[in-house]
Amino acid sequence: MGVLGSACHATTTAGGSTSGASGNAKTGGKTKTVPHFVGMGLQSAQNTAQKQGFYSLKSHDSLGRNRHQILDRDWKVCSQNVKAGTTTSTDTQLDFGAVKLDETCPSKDQSAPTAAGKTMPDFKGKSVNTARAALDSSASITVKDASGKGRYVLVESNWQVCSQKPLAGTKLSGQPVEFSAVKFGESCP
Repeated sequence: MGVLGSACHATTTAGGSTSGASGNAKTGGKTKTVPHFVGMGLQSAQNTAQKQGFYSLKSHDSLGRNRHQILDRDWKVCSQNVKAGTTTSTDTQLDFGAVKLDETCPSKDQSAPTAAGKTMPDFKGKSVNTARAALDSSASITVKDASGKGRYVLVESNWQVCSQKPLAGTKLSGQPVEFSAVKFGESCP
């Protein structure tokens, strides 16, 4: 716990000043130049940001699959919300868009589907977990392996929707929802 707690405070040098930074009267934070993080491993980017005094950090799945970055060393940075070279308060939150190491960064961050509302969206190609999250929490949802192999769909962020019932554009009135899906990297039949 001591290591985590100390990572959240600026380092103070002898004499009470924070090394290498000027104060920001508006936020109380210091100002620093934001490094270039794109292409770095997520853990390395976070470590570098903290060495510069940026402690408000978050990351998201650049592919819009809403996966959690459980082991940051398995992810790489594709985008950053504050442009490299920008001078800003160290209180500014830095947000890294990331993908797994063996994946290709998208040309721009993909977003998860928005809430469905009263009409069924087109979820084809989206992750099953983001499709589920876009539907009402009371929706009855069945997910089946479209490959014909009869696999269980356990980690829904690893599966993409191939087909859906009801079809996109259908009025939603509490009817059950069915998805057929394959793992990302596989082709829909």
